[in-house]
Amino acid sequence: MFQNKLFIADHVKKYATIYLFMLVLFLTGVIFGAVIVNSMSFIQKQDLFFYLERFFEQIAGSQEFDNEEILKDSFYYHAKYLVLLFILGLSVVGLPIIWILLFLKGLVVGFSVGFIVNRLSLEGLLLASLSIAPQNLVIIPIYLIAGSLSMIFSLTLLNKLFSRRLSKPLVKPLSQYVIVFVLLLAGALLAALIEAYASNEAMEALIRTFYTK
Repeated sequence: MFQNKLFIADHVKKYATIYLFMLVLFLTGVIFGAVIVNSMSFIQKQDLFFYLERFFEQIAGSQEFDNEEILKDSFYYHAKYLVLLFILGLSVVGLPIIWILLFLKGLVVGFSVGFIVNRLSLEGLLLASLSIAPQNLVIIPIYLIAGSLSMIFSLTLLNKLFSRRLSKPLVKPLSQYVIVFVLLLAGALLAALIEAYASNEAMEALIRTFYTK
């Protein structure tokens, strides 16, 4: 147990720059998402809010969403994203795509929260806190770790490709890479459970409260 903690600490210390780079990349995406919301015209915001309002009205009209279906869709989405990052980490050419995927994830989060808060003010902030934040507190670190590990493994392959020195085989790093991604998938399942059975229920209760005032 102590050796595992020591290994993780050494790993984070060694690749701290990469983890920091991924965090900055994600936060840049969040900022860009918020900027896009502010740069939209009034008509564009109204058109988009029209569909969001219809969704709210469906919930307020006692339409219930299947939690199990939300769980399946959410986990499937996260699993696809993680598998894609895993595969990209196995190829040197996939490195720029890893950066793009992390940036886009931040962009989606920034735009979603920014738009809801922009249109609904304090009620939007409360709605975002209950319906978006809980699962993202789990899944965002998972994406950051997955993206960082993919980048690290891709750089390791790149280094071995251009290094003329005799290097150690990739069996151990590859097995560790696979194990960590399996654990990340388990974490994604936890995020999907939170979204399906906590965030969704809280969102429905809050929206019904708004629309029955």
